[in-house]
Amino acid sequence: MFYFDKEDERVLFQDIRDEEIPLTKGGLFKVHPDVVADFRDMPYPDNTFQMVVFDPPHMVYYSRDASASHERRGDLYAEYGELKKDWREYIAQGFKECFRVLKPGGFLIFKWSETDIKVKSVLSLTPERPVFGHKSGKTMGTHWICFMKGL
Repeated sequence: MFYFDKEDERVLFQDIRDEEIPLTKGGLFKVHPDVVADFRDMPYPDNTFQMVVFDPPHMVYYSRDASASHERRGDLYAEYGELKKDWREYIAQGFKECFRVLKPGGFLIFKWSETDIKVKSVLSLTPERPVFGHKSGKTMGTHWICFMKGL
């Protein structure tokens, strides 16, 4: 949702889903990535990209009913995805995979919203150290954090 131009030839958009979801607030939320893949198991060789943007789901939803519709969960879950009870392992695997496909000297831009989980807890899931970060949004709850892969 943060790209200036989703059709930009410099961008390879990957998501685990390819779907169109009617929103309860009206309209249709469309996710049509260039590549459908899980960020924990990306289909690229090691050291492929100069920059990776990692924007995983950041809201926790523990459903007893796996078939619960997004209407019951809300439009935010449809638009941004959701974390399950195993979110720590899920995010840790994502960090590991992002650094695997990143070229030495490349940059990982990590976006995290502290809706449910503090950024400090998430950063503890990777041994990599960020170079810098920036808070944004009305409540300053969204963090943009930059990592640089060692040479």
